[in-house]
Amino acid sequence: MSKPLGPYTPVVRAGDFIIVSGQVGAKDGVLVDGGVAGQTAQAVANLVDRLAEMGAELTDVVKTTCFLVDMDSFDTFNVAYVEGLGDHRPARSTVAVRELPVGAVVEIEAMAYKPV
Repeated sequence: MSKPLGPYTPVVRAGDFIIVSGQVGAKDGVLVDGGVAGQTAQAVANLVDRLAEMGAELTDVVKTTCFLVDMDSFDTFNVAYVEGLGDHRPARSTVAVRELPVGAVVEIEAMAYKPV
């Protein structure tokens, strides 16, 4: 698992909840190819890895907050998000931001419910 890009904890447990810090579409510290679609797929893969560290899965996710640099990519993002999450549909907010770390165009954070 790659180390975080800054001074924060990538995933924490708070009672029955697991909070995953924002995951960008980078692998081994390098952004993946494929623009919004590729970075979304990798961000979801990173989310899966972080959840697994706590014994959780994507189906345990109850809320995501997603950040996009360009809302014109919203449709492309949605397609990749659905491909990554399958039939699971947690509550979600999607916010446009000016920029993201390491030049990413997508970031996804999540909250999961997994009783201890």
